[in-house]
Amino acid sequence: MQPYQTQLAQVQAFLMALQDQICQQLQQADGGAAFVEDAWQRAEGGGGRSRVLTGGQVFEQAGVNYSHVFGAQMPASATAHRPELAGRNFNACGVSLVIHPHNPYLPTTHANVRFFIAEKEGAEPVWWFGGGFDLTPYYPFEEDVIHWHQTAKQAVDPFGANYYPDYKKWCDDYFYLKHRGETRGVGGLFFDDLNAPGFEQSFALMRAVGEAFCQAYLPIVAKRKDIPYGERERQFQLYRRGRYVEFNLVYDRGTLFGLQSGGRTESILMSMPPLVRWQYGYQPEPGSPEALLYERYLKPQDWLGELKR
Repeated sequence: MQPYQTQLAQVQAFLMALQDQICQQLQQADGGAAFVEDAWQRAEGGGGRSRVLTGGQVFEQAGVNYSHVFGAQMPASATAHRPELAGRNFNACGVSLVIHPHNPYLPTTHANVRFFIAEKEGAEPVWWFGGGFDLTPYYPFEEDVIHWHQTAKQAVDPFGANYYPDYKKWCDDYFYLKHRGETRGVGGLFFDDLNAPGFEQSFALMRAVGEAFCQAYLPIVAKRKDIPYGERERQFQLYRRGRYVEFNLVYDRGTLFGLQSGGRTESILMSMPPLVRWQYGYQPEPGSPEALLYERYLKPQDWLGELKR
């Protein structure tokens, strides 16, 4: 077995175990519904396990997907990002999740960890890791945002002091809706193209990020899931979910890669909220909780008060 194939097998084993672990913890936190698995095969090569929980007590919809796809031609979204990979075949595997809760006081969240190999005859394989997690609140609590970022920092600090500030900034920059002039939420971590200082260290960092997700999110679920809310809060949540749709269909690399590589459409679009609404010219009432989201939270900032760079 060639070295990269051994590495791919190691990553796949971790990712499938991570999917199991996250689904178990989310199902326990919900307490009212179970994940349904839909295994699928891709005609061009590969397949995956899509797991979706709908209509739970806490989660309106939660999807946790594992996929491994491969092919002879790099998708356009990948070569646009890395033009030197044109003409190579590829192997890509990852776990991606999106959670849309019922309660507007409980944030939507997204996480992803992935591994990519691009090959060409007569050349060394090019490989890298990517991933991260981010939080999209509707009615934020600052202590939750601080906890989220503290957990993110603790996950990557063992690998070097630069990782949290670098990956936080990357997350703020990546999850930014240019046409709206606002961030999608309060950020977290985002990284891509990670292959230094080598496979073992890069793989360890990716594992740390994947394993930190539930530590970051589930304490927020426990604190906020039972807060009473009314139709006003629900309508604002549905309106703000529209930003999630806009970002995923316009900017998200994973969505574009999946669709362009012939992935399974139902699994790729699992990230879409089950209900959403748009409203022309919406402006929050001055001094309202809705206005606070725009004024305080939808802009990059140093949530831990530690970043000097």
